[in-house]
Amino acid sequence: MVTRELRTPADVRSACGDDDLVMWAAQGLRPGARAWAAGGAVAAGCPGISRWDRLVVQGPPRDAAPLVRHALAELGPSYRPLGEAELIRQVAGAVDGLRAGPCFSWMSLTELHHDTGDTGDTGEDGVGWLDGAEAEITALLAADAPDAYAVPGGAGVRRWAGLRDGGVIAAVAADAWSAPDVGLLAGVATRAPYRGRGLAERVCRWVSGRLIDTYGRAALMVDDDNPAAIRVYERIGYRRRQVMTSSVTT
Repeated sequence: MVTRELRTPADVRSACGDDDLVMWAAQGLRPGARAWAAGGAVAAGCPGISRWDRLVVQGPPRDAAPLVRHALAELGPSYRPLGEAELIRQVAGAVDGLRAGPCFSWMSLTELHHDTGDTGDTGEDGVGWLDGAEAEITALLAADAPDAYAVPGGAGVRRWAGLRDGGVIAAVAADAWSAPDVGLLAGVATRAPYRGRGLAERVCRWVSGRLIDTYGRAALMVDDDNPAAIRVYERIGYRRRQVMTSSVTT
């Protein structure tokens, strides 16, 4: 089986059928990002996206397993193969030293459900980009979402949106690790006293609309043991698929 390196984003799009997860991992083939195809499989990897060196793989296991071996040989063992759960289970069973990890959900969106239609810098519901509020956002996350991957000033974390109540930031979300054609929603958090009011949904809906405006589609990652968040994202219009990560054992 011949492995060929994909040199342009158009090559990646054609090979993967414009799959949003693969296109996100390819990151527009910016410096450091690479992609390959072999048989019916495609793999795309980039360092430091959503806090890890990630390698997304797609295709039949018989083609994906040797392609993952090739990509890991090129990129190094820090990369964590990611893809549809059953595919990763089979790839991990076929690639020496690769261990399947936990499942979670990748959710993507091309059109909002019940959008207000607002495309300005501040929505009708008071949500907007939070310029110069890094210290406030950092404090909110430290207190109420300490496990958040996206933090102000983090590599790849581009901008934050949120809403205020009485001058206090009540809920936030970030545009982080976005690719040129897939915007990623991350860092969703609500200050504890304000939970249960639907504020996170308002912020996520607004940011999702802006991501679609900017990148053409939006996506996010969510733990499967967080059904409340999944319901919020599904109300907004996100579609869900279960994925699995894996890692190279040492």
